[in-house]
Amino acid sequence: MAKAYASSIIDAPVETVWSIVRDFNGLPGWHPAIVTSEIEDGLDADVVGCVRSFQLQDGASVRERLLAFSDADRSLTYNFETPAFPVENYLATIRVLPVTNGDRTFVEWEATFDEAPEDRGKYVEIISNAVFQSGWTALKGKVADLPKPGGSERWKAGRPNKVWCSSVINGPVEQVWAIMRDFAGMGGWHDDITRMHMIGGVRSDKVSGVRDFYFGDGQLHEELLSLNDLERSFSYRITKSPMPWIGYVAGARLYRVTDKERTFAVWTADWAATAEHDPTLQRDVHENVFQKAFDTIDARFFAARRAGQAA
Repeated sequence: MAKAYASSIIDAPVETVWSIVRDFNGLPGWHPAIVTSEIEDGLDADVVGCVRSFQLQDGASVRERLLAFSDADRSLTYNFETPAFPVENYLATIRVLPVTNGDRTFVEWEATFDEAPEDRGKYVEIISNAVFQSGWTALKGKVADLPKPGGSERWKAGRPNKVWCSSVINGPVEQVWAIMRDFAGMGGWHDDITRMHMIGGVRSDKVSGVRDFYFGDGQLHEELLSLNDLERSFSYRITKSPMPWIGYVAGARLYRVTDKERTFAVWTADWAATAEHDPTLQRDVHENVFQKAFDTIDARFFAARRAGQAA
């Protein structure tokens, strides 16, 4: 099965970007390849099961059915009813996520499908670049000066995590992942973390392994709960801490940004604490742990680029 993919960072709030992308009938307003579009049978564009019929610049007609739609997750999935390309089993998804560092938006568009043997790789390239990336590039210009929609909410289904921190790192995702997947490596690059090591000398990629370290003057133990090289994600829990919280569980995930080969990074955490302590804990974790980690890694790539330019 083939996969087409394109992702980008848009310099506009997620509420603004999603207000445009969520319109299943709105492609002519922002995608340069689409001339006209209508929803069949007079249905609204956010009715799951509706079919959009649109015309391309070259005169071809395409029909796509909306299969899944979520304002909570800001995502939609559709298939081909009348294909734009000679492929089978086409299934595409668009996702839109907030970049909390700078109030920008990460967007990704992906599709899986089957190509004929003689076309292997042909439509991956066309769909990834001429359809998906072309659309994201055009959307940047569309939303550049638009305000947030009135009455818009950042999290319609409620904030998904107590801390939800995301940022753009100006380095290739595989290189960023090589740094972050080392569960015992953070002590080597985060200024506030010292004496980090895996208890018992186990490997840092051993799920169930525990890292021992100091954050400032406080000693912590954290157990690795999951590690996923396919999604570039990991999760862990705190088993020993001087902080006044209970049930701390956190995790990070990296996404490839095909536009300029950057990385979109998300780090989240949940726990229970008193109303007295919670605001300070949330601020400290967001700013002094997660965002500082992203900034520090980003600075590594900035320094490497400058060194390369100087050489």
